[in-house]
Amino acid sequence: MADRSLRGIRLGAQSLQSEEGVVFHERTQHTYVCSVCGKESTLTFAADAEAPQTWECRTCGGEAVLRVGDSTVTVDHSDQKAARTHWDMLLERRTIPELEELLEERLAFIRERRGAGQDVTKKKTA
Repeated sequence: MADRSLRGIRLGAQSLQSEEGVVFHERTQHTYVCSVCGKESTLTFAADAEAPQTWECRTCGGEAVLRVGDSTVTVDHSDQKAARTHWDMLLERRTIPELEELLEERLAFIRERRGAGQDVTKKKTA
């Protein structure tokens, strides 16, 4: 690049790097079919890379499955754990009778405030 002059060239308009001596890696294309919307997406991977069985659909965000030949790959979801919900985590800390007792306390508190003419949504300013 020392033998080339930068005078008069637009910045960012063109690269001064040539493709001489560059060997591109072999690539393969794999097709994924969305199980939600049915759209097909073709993705390019390196030839020596293993293509994943599933991919996120570009259109709807659903699970797209790798198509091999005329059929799609069957994906086994049995080893995946179900996501823990807030309810599951709450049940790890409290029992149902404790939760019912807390609910009754809060409902009594709210009913008391409503009966006294106080607005539950407004906070007290001291």
